Amino acid sequence: MNPEELKVGTKITFPFGKGEKEGEVVRVFQKTVYLKVDFPRHPGKRIKRKVDELTMDPKKRKAAAKKKKK
Repeated sequence: MNPEELKVGTKITFPFGKGEKEGEVVRVFQKTVYLKVDFPRHPGKRIKRKVDELTMDPKKRKAAAKKKKK
């Protein structure tokens, strides 16, 4: 996904915990994105993520997470 594709109202799938969640883009800034996600006990929760985390391909994302842990 390209940063240009992140527009308000777009539905995206993003990594969350050990799985994936689907959310709707609410606000977009230069480096951050706010997503509206429905959880079982908290529908409509807002989550903030970095644009780089959402636009990076999965292989690079996994390598960056490993590097960040060390």
